[in-house]
Amino acid sequence: MKQLQFTFTNDDALRAELRTLRQWAQSRLYSTILIQIYTEVLDEARVGHVCEEIGTMLPEALIVGCSSNGNIVKGDFSGDTIALICTMFEYPTTKVEVLQYSLLPEQQAEVCAALCREVADRGWVKGVELLVTIRGMSMTGLCEGLSKLPAGIQVFGGGAFSADLDSHDAFVFTKDGGFAHKGVVFVLYGGDEFHLDTSFVTGWRPLGSYLDVTATDGYILKELNHRPAYEIYYKYLHIRNDEHFFYNTLEFPFLYRYNGIDIMRAPISSNPDGSLTMTSDMSEHDKARIAYGDPWTILESAWQKGNAMLPFAPECVSVFSCAARRTFWGNDEVGKETEPYQIVAPTSGFYTSGEFLRTGEYVNQHNVTQVIAIMREGEPRPHPEKHIAMAERTFEGKVSMINRMATFIKATTEELEEANRKLSEIAVTDALTGLGNKTAYMERMRQLDNAIAAGVGDFCVAVFDINGLKQINDTYGHECGDIAITDAAGALKAAFGRENLYRIGGDEYIAILEGATDADMTARFDALSAALDEFNRTPNPYKTPLAISRGWTAFDPGRDAAYRDVFRRADDAMYQDKAAYYRTHDRRRG
Repeated sequence: MKQLQFTFTNDDALRAELRTLRQWAQSRLYSTILIQIYTEVLDEARVGHVCEEIGTMLPEALIVGCSSNGNIVKGDFSGDTIALICTMFEYPTTKVEVLQYSLLPEQQAEVCAALCREVADRGWVKGVELLVTIRGMSMTGLCEGLSKLPAGIQVFGGGAFSADLDSHDAFVFTKDGGFAHKGVVFVLYGGDEFHLDTSFVTGWRPLGSYLDVTATDGYILKELNHRPAYEIYYKYLHIRNDEHFFYNTLEFPFLYRYNGIDIMRAPISSNPDGSLTMTSDMSEHDKARIAYGDPWTILESAWQKGNAMLPFAPECVSVFSCAARRTFWGNDEVGKETEPYQIVAPTSGFYTSGEFLRTGEYVNQHNVTQVIAIMREGEPRPHPEKHIAMAERTFEGKVSMINRMATFIKATTEELEEANRKLSEIAVTDALTGLGNKTAYMERMRQLDNAIAAGVGDFCVAVFDINGLKQINDTYGHECGDIAITDAAGALKAAFGRENLYRIGGDEYIAILEGATDADMTARFDALSAALDEFNRTPNPYKTPLAISRGWTAFDPGRDAAYRDVFRRADDAMYQDKAAYYRTHDRRRG
């Protein structure tokens, strides 16, 4: 595999570069020539002219491309508007094919189904690259459809863009299919001796506390914490709901967990009602946080990624990097985060409106992310470098100031997280016993009621009460009564586990165990009796054996409409046990 990267300046320079590529082709065997064109300006006539020049000199070459927010050539930002990446695959077993489709929202499932059929007919496919127009529609259907490709086929690529960040206009194109402003191009790679690996790099860190997604409509994010979603950006970053909203929020995406990985998702616009338009669906009950760029983390991640590439020994590196990263660094600095890849192998790509990558089973759309694809043909050739490292100059200039601010934000955010964690724990923890308190219990009740309504209820409830606590308080004082309460909690924790227990009154405790059987409950009640026997072998300050009445029952889908129905039966069983206890014990003596 050989690669020639250059930018278009004029026809004579273009022809000179193409002659070099043609000489390569004539001097050796090759299977395919693929030419990828990325253009920062949406000038179809100009790009079409470049394609015609290529077709004249290299009629056998495959040509694909898209509009971009800037181009990456030789591992750095290219100031020129059109970049050409010419790859010659040299192994006869390597195969590359190009497919192009129109893409409207209602066509996503159909397009993915067609692609799956094409891939099924080509058993050699190992990877699918996509270039796609994104703006103005959700990519959820496309991602879900691409996830149906056979396991093991890697999927990667980026969203077409333009130099104007606020513009929705973009295009993709191929030599045979022409230009499409609503379309997708797929490049299929494979063959016995073709090797591909993909990954992604972020470097953005969470800022502030978690936000609950409380209302959505597909890719319209309506509410966060029951307030219009836009208000979060105004409250924390003073970003106004105007025509500059997208540009001002580009570097501050939401960070949330999706399909098992951390995803960053940036809004593309704010609507008059305060909702946000995203490029992919979000769901109610998701938890999201605003994120910010940390230069040290970004660069450290990139250099770690560069070192991780060395054993693979790639012959080329493709980078699909979000336009927000270019905005974050600025044109003079953005090349710092692609520099390590160029040390490993020739690196090219473009700045996108969104990035796509298959991780495990799922194809996900990312924002503010680098998606990286590395390729080679044949066995790996050892790289002369065993390890690559950042130079000290990396943090000169304005990056040094940004890094200090990011370090400050990181430290204060971590302190806030710890404080919030402690406050959250206090809010649901009984101060005397360390068990869940009534607030925690009420939330657990709500969850169980939801499970019952959904037809998946499966739990047991046990109710406990200390016998003779009033006599202890009256005789020895409330300090001794508190000791009895904590001693009872200790015995219950030994038998039922702290995570299953709640103290909901002075001496009343509840245990809730999901999925427990009769045998499980019998064993736990035996363990409670054993714990009390062991405890009562030694004297205590309230000078009376500790005794706990108990009762339990299991959820019965045939008779229980809600949690309270189960609780009542368990509570009744506990009072029957207490009555039996007092038939043999004087209430005054406990």
